[in-house]
Amino acid sequence: MKQITSIQNPYIKSLVLLQEKAKARKQSGTFLIEGQREITLAQKGGYEVITILFYPEICSESIAKSLVKNAEFIEINKEVFEKLAYRDTTEGVIGVAKTKSLALSNLKLSDNPLLLIAEAPEKPGNIGALLRTADAAGLDAVIIANPKGDLFNPNIVRSSVGCLFTNAIATGTTSEIIAYLKEKNIDFYCATLQNSTAYHTQDYTKPTALVVGTEATGLTQEWREAATQNIIIPMQGAIDSMNVSVAAAILIFEAKRQRGF
Repeated sequence: MKQITSIQNPYIKSLVLLQEKAKARKQSGTFLIEGQREITLAQKGGYEVITILFYPEICSESIAKSLVKNAEFIEINKEVFEKLAYRDTTEGVIGVAKTKSLALSNLKLSDNPLLLIAEAPEKPGNIGALLRTADAAGLDAVIIANPKGDLFNPNIVRSSVGCLFTNAIATGTTSEIIAYLKEKNIDFYCATLQNSTAYHTQDYTKPTALVVGTEATGLTQEWREAATQNIIIPMQGAIDSMNVSVAAAILIFEAKRQRGF
């Protein structure tokens, strides 16, 4: 069993870079996953976990080895664990996994898909909440348009509580995604203030994508002009917007209601 007890170890330094730098994740094609549940979900989602680092005071060797087969196992001490752990409740185990392609062409949709599209979300917490909502609703896929960063950011992995791995996910430019939707004959409804009708008046029982933008700037004109229909959630308060993950949840579960779920 390999052991590492120094934070100055070159391999540990490379893992710290994976936590901190999107460039390092892209160049190596790997990222870190913390926690037993998250590692298990990643494997179920088709991610290959190649290395497990465990701190035996919290996670025993037998538990670590029960999580993954055919991986390298490395025992680490408290100092190394605390250097790598991104959160307090990591359960003493960290996995190194290979990233996956997030190309639109890789998506496998049902005959009557329901999709969520988010344009340029910036806050990892919002992205994580969107992924959790999508998982709860059993959507066909989540598509991120014009992503501001990579989805293997540790803050997104953490905030999604493993739902980064349970959802089918793709990224692309707004133009690419609109072309994809039209090619697949998927109607798309854009949540926006401009030229909109109440969301609950639309029919989401056919192949449908629900599109949301950022709270600060909303959706770009390209989405608004190409939409099957622009939709709005009527509000009675003093403000005209709500958290993007809350808005998405309202739209998604209205679509699920119409579909009999």
